[in-house]
Amino acid sequence: MVSLLLAAHVADGHVAPMLGVAEHLVGAGHRVRFLTGDRFADAVRGAGAEFLRWPGAAHLDHRDVIAEVRGSGDRRGGTKGIVRDVEQIFIAPAHDQYAAMRAAIEAERTDAVLTDFTVVGAGALALSPDPRPPIVACGILPLGLTSVDTAPWGLGILPRHDAIGRARNRLLNRMARHVILRRPQRQVEQFVRRETGAELDVFFMDWALRADHYVQFTVPGFEYARRDLAPTVSFVGPVSRPPRRVTLPGWWPDLDSGRPVVHVSQGTVANSDPGELIIPTIRALADRDVLVVVTTGDAPVASLGALPPNARAEAFISYDALMPKVDVFVTNGGYGGLHHALAHGVPMVVAGDTEDKVETTRRVEWSGSGVNLHTGRPREDAIAAAVDKVLREPSYRECARALESEVAAAPGAAGVERIMLGLVASRA
Repeated sequence: MVSLLLAAHVADGHVAPMLGVAEHLVGAGHRVRFLTGDRFADAVRGAGAEFLRWPGAAHLDHRDVIAEVRGSGDRRGGTKGIVRDVEQIFIAPAHDQYAAMRAAIEAERTDAVLTDFTVVGAGALALSPDPRPPIVACGILPLGLTSVDTAPWGLGILPRHDAIGRARNRLLNRMARHVILRRPQRQVEQFVRRETGAELDVFFMDWALRADHYVQFTVPGFEYARRDLAPTVSFVGPVSRPPRRVTLPGWWPDLDSGRPVVHVSQGTVANSDPGELIIPTIRALADRDVLVVVTTGDAPVASLGALPPNARAEAFISYDALMPKVDVFVTNGGYGGLHHALAHGVPMVVAGDTEDKVETTRRVEWSGSGVNLHTGRPREDAIAAAVDKVLREPSYRECARALESEVAAAPGAAGVERIMLGLVASRA
């Protein structure tokens, strides 16, 4: 048994995969403490781990930030939006994150730290000259490490591997570090120097390369190829908690009627306005010979209004039960939801342009597993045409099923444990 410290931002998409890791590690007999927000305390304890609360600014809840932004009518687009998000959501909590992680390490023996890579405070821990346990950074969003083969993360630009593409990538990567994100870069450099006396010798979004290992929660087939990927980076596939028994809605037998099933969701975060994607999809497919299944997340089902005869809606349905029944998944591109679909070989129609969606939707397009509508508010006719295309053309399902096979062969949380135990053994 080893004693482990896990950490994640106070956000559903960050905590959920780390909970999958935590539950696996607890099941393997390890001692696990988990730093995150109060909203997830019960879930952490339900996974068998000890809940540790982020203090002060580290307790920033992404749901509150998004609600504030939507209330102001600001969709945080463009480079200014990227800078605001980075500074407010990721850099501002860094000092209290670092202090909390140091305090947890000093409170009891800690053999390794496993952290959501967006926890910037962990970057200072990785660079600190003071003794520390091995650190495993966990990629819970699309891989954003700087590469000659890819444009900077957040721009939503497809990769190019020819000479022109590499020249473009070099220029854009320099622009990102030294122009667009120059101020956040300096802020993180100053933070690391102030807390540890060390120098940040990489782009701040690449700090995880200074961890002992970086595990990306996807498979290579769903990520841009990089010839300069560090040997300390591993793909372990998506990580989720084991399936649980669920109560199914009374209309569940309708899914076996023989009609194609189209599932639409706006995920767990950007779901306060169903008029962005859910309602347009319901209307777009109302006259189609398909069954539309809606999940609303935090939004009440009543907010959808009257449903057409071919639509069914619930606040939540377990994807372990639902996805095997689905023919097309219409989504705004949440990383976790995409991987649930790919784990069952379900092709997609994606429509998202906030948070990390500009990158996730591009991976769907690049991998051939779905159609990208390139907007967070698609027109009804565009949704209908995209769903028809995915149902009609077999290439999308073939690509999704190839990724399904790749996901099935990936080690998941067991791979994270294996890497972590190797680091602990080598350190000992």
